[in-house]
Amino acid sequence: MKVLVLGPGGREHAIIRALLADPGVTEVHSAPGNAGIAQDVPTHSIDANNPVAATTLAQDLAVDLVVVGPEAPLVAGVADTLRAAGFPVFGPDKAAAALEGSKAFAKEVMASADVPTAMARVATNAAEAEEALDAFGAPYVVKDDGLAAGKGVVVTDDREAALAHAQSCFDAGGTVVIEEYLDGPEVSLFVISDGKHVVPLSPAQDFKRIFDNDEGPNTGGMGAYTPLPWLPEGFVDGVVTRVAQPTIDEMAKRGTPFVGVLYCGLAATSRGIRVIEFNARFGDPETQAVLARLQTPFGALLMSAARGELDPETRLQWDSRTAVDVVMAAANYPDSPRKGDAISGLDRANALDCVHVAHAGTAASGEQIVTAGGRVLAVVALGEDLAAARDLAYRGVAEISWEGAQYRSDIAQAAAEGRINIPGSTS
Repeated sequence: MKVLVLGPGGREHAIIRALLADPGVTEVHSAPGNAGIAQDVPTHSIDANNPVAATTLAQDLAVDLVVVGPEAPLVAGVADTLRAAGFPVFGPDKAAAALEGSKAFAKEVMASADVPTAMARVATNAAEAEEALDAFGAPYVVKDDGLAAGKGVVVTDDREAALAHAQSCFDAGGTVVIEEYLDGPEVSLFVISDGKHVVPLSPAQDFKRIFDNDEGPNTGGMGAYTPLPWLPEGFVDGVVTRVAQPTIDEMAKRGTPFVGVLYCGLAATSRGIRVIEFNARFGDPETQAVLARLQTPFGALLMSAARGELDPETRLQWDSRTAVDVVMAAANYPDSPRKGDAISGLDRANALDCVHVAHAGTAASGEQIVTAGGRVLAVVALGEDLAAARDLAYRGVAEISWEGAQYRSDIAQAAAEGRINIPGSTS
């Protein structure tokens, strides 16, 4: 099987590594890729958001499967054009990708499918925003209705800060979704779908704030771990039954079947499972941890979904170890990340047992690899338990440096120390 992966980031590097581990995959290509991906597979410099460019490349390479990594090409309709040209595609069409492209649409789908989620209101101006904020009270949750690369959400006790974020969205021509705050820890669950059936992956937890102790502004994610030892038995089955399958059924009923991965961002609250958000693709940095443990052939799994042949009775095989990844970010991230800083120590980190580096915002400058984005890379480790995996991941981080590099020192620490509790029942 020859596979083309569209996208430039750490999620795509993790997907490519998992595909290369599948004995049924004979060749992998990446477009546009990054410096780390280019060390593993051929890369092609195209605009992955351009449906014609992506389809032309797939035709030139005569690939058997196209995997669309990021959200932007999905919302741009890249999957539609590829399917129209006859390619099996893992990734939803434009209409189905609206589950991520519009939070208001996602709320509408959840309401129709009776999926448990936070109460919410859509606001189009400051007066509506103020009314919604006062209705729900603090902590205030304000979300940009459109794509924001994981950074369009503000959760704050400061009413003025919440209003300011809403106003910035209005000023940009957008709308906002204002929600009730959900108590309890967050869980990310990826669910593979062929438009009819679903197969869940291993649940993970990520860390969105830039600084330790969940302080500072939101980012695209500063690290993740899987599995989650504090989740109650039956949690994943509950999400499939109450969230994922009803959503997939509702999308099919609307004539827009969802083929790809449904990212369920969840809160395990005192009132049970609640959906925080849906994404239409694998999450970053959770993917780096989750796929590091997957032992089921990944290419075959994605192809079965793309062809509408997913077996809902599939039980995926997993490495028994725990995976932790720690994101290293560029200077000034998440504001205006500095680019072009030379990275050292990548070979030393990759040489550690049970450790590998997934590249995200990297580029080649002659013989040197340099920073080229906000989140530059993720150091991924497998250990016998959370403490061991954390230790290995941070040993890898310690080998890598560039001017202004920043990372959190507390990824998975609370879980390793048994400090995560679910309020009430999650049934």
